[in-house]
Amino acid sequence: MTIGILKEPDYENRVSLLPEGLKAIENLNSSTLIESGAGDKAFASDSDYSEKGGTISNLDDILKNSDILLSINSPSKEVLEKLKPDSIMISVFNPLGDKEMVDFLLKKKLTAFSMDMIPRTTRGQAMDVLSSMATIAGYKAVLDSAMNLPNFLPMFMTAAGTIRPAKVLILGAGVAGLQAIAIARKLGAVVEVFDVRSEVKEQVESLGGKFIEVEGAKEDADAGGYAVEQTDEFKEKQRQLIHDHAAKSNILICTAQIPGRKAPLLIEAKTVKAMKDGSVIVDLAASTGGNCELTENGKTIVKEGVKIIGKSDYPSDMPNDASRMYGNNLINLLKVLIDEEGKVKLNLEDEILQGTCITHDGEIVSPRLKSFLSK
Repeated sequence: MTIGILKEPDYENRVSLLPEGLKAIENLNSSTLIESGAGDKAFASDSDYSEKGGTISNLDDILKNSDILLSINSPSKEVLEKLKPDSIMISVFNPLGDKEMVDFLLKKKLTAFSMDMIPRTTRGQAMDVLSSMATIAGYKAVLDSAMNLPNFLPMFMTAAGTIRPAKVLILGAGVAGLQAIAIARKLGAVVEVFDVRSEVKEQVESLGGKFIEVEGAKEDADAGGYAVEQTDEFKEKQRQLIHDHAAKSNILICTAQIPGRKAPLLIEAKTVKAMKDGSVIVDLAASTGGNCELTENGKTIVKEGVKIIGKSDYPSDMPNDASRMYGNNLINLLKVLIDEEGKVKLNLEDEILQGTCITHDGEIVSPRLKSFLSK
């Protein structure tokens, strides 16, 4: 079994597997081919891979000789065209948001696993890339906002007087939101949190945050722990309550997203106008439209005296540990996919493989993707 590690696009600093992960591949009776320069931006040189038993090669040879290929960002269609008919591609295809890519994979009858489709079950936790990357995003969002805020986060009692702690408002208590709560509280800020899922209240409060609840939220037990689309009446009630709390906050961190859909609009322009001058908004949902009406993806702008940071790629800014976490998630999936003899065991009845495999032999496999596309 040969596993190929592809170099990511120029905008990406991570790599799907660091040299330290090659030992786990060897334990699966498999060898690795690494595209030259794949780990450079994650501080892993070609020589580092070679020292751990990997073979450095070029893209064409890797595509020609690999049985399983690994990447973070979805490869281009030109690259996918060159895959061996019986090879397996593991990446983050975003199938709920990129139907065109799904159609392409179906047409080419490619076997594709998408790491963002790992079932959120107890068994799937060790492979949950979304949670791994969201942990980094929540961590970096707080640090970034603190660096851009013209105030301290903690309370200070000094000879020059008492400095009141900053107020942080976090929208969404998923993995990113919970990590943001933890870091903001460690830095001494007062933290308030909104989420439509009532079951996260206990987690929020255990981390020291105050849970602001909006009555009338719709919840779906089949949503796998994700937020679901809410009624217009609820959204209006939610926006007003958020508006009132945002006006009193120094930092607002937006993490609310709905898989396969545009991010919910939670912060209107009038809310930004009502915020204090010098306040900071970090919008982690920028790539899917943003939770803030004024967010511009990939840009930092100032509107009404408020700095708005539209950034959904924080993991790429911490490439070494982000690559380490992604690689560990991948290795745990490969342990399910490869048997002790180093051969693929494509058991699509297995809940992990079935949920993560988006296409195989010209058909959609993932029940969640099937259900989503049928709506």
